[in-house]
Amino acid sequence: MKLHMRTCLVFLLLALPFARAWADEYSETIKVFRDAGESGTFFAKSYGYAVFPTIGKGGIGIGGAYGKGRVYTRGAYVGDTSVTKLSVGFQLGGQAYSQIVFFEDKRAFDEFTSGNFEFGAQASAVAITAGVSAEATTTGTSAGASGGKNNATTAGTEFHKGMAVFTVAKGGLMYEASIGGQKFSYTPK
Repeated sequence: MKLHMRTCLVFLLLALPFARAWADEYSETIKVFRDAGESGTFFAKSYGYAVFPTIGKGGIGIGGAYGKGRVYTRGAYVGDTSVTKLSVGFQLGGQAYSQIVFFEDKRAFDEFTSGNFEFGAQASAVAITAGVSAEATTTGTSAGASGGKNNATTAGTEFHKGMAVFTVAKGGLMYEASIGGQKFSYTPK
C-alpha cells in the first residue's frame, strides 16, 4: 500500500505542472472565468470566491490532487487557501485544471473560511470547456487538453448549499471512476 501511494505521489510530482507563484496567474485565471459564459455572472451575484489557477491531479488506483489558491470578497484578496483531494477506485492518468468556488452569501463564505471545509463525494462542479470536452465532479473527473481560453463556455448552474463550483481543463488525460472528496484549508491574509 505504501509503495502504491509513493508511486502516485511521484507520478503527481513528475507528470503535472507546478503552479506559478506570480500574482498575474490569479488575474489571468479570474479573467478566464469572467469571460466564460455563465460563470462570469456569478461574480456580480456572489459574496466572494476562491480561485485556484492550477490543481494537479493524478492516480493509479489511488489518486490525489492538490492546488493553492486565493480567497476574495467583493473583489479584495482576503486570504490563501489550498485544496487536497484523495480518491479510491479505477483511475489512471494525470491532469491539471483551474477551479473557482463562488460563495452565495456571508454564511457560505464563513463556512468555507472556517479553516477546514470539505466537499462530500456528492458535490459537483460545472466543467467549462474550450474546444475539447471536459467533465468534472468530485466522484469522477476526466478531461482532454483544453483549447484556447478565449472560447471557453459553460453549462447552466446555480448555487448548491450556498456554493457554485466551475472548472476549466488545462491539460492531461484522466480515466476515472472513483469516490473521493475535496478538503479546503484557509489562512487569512
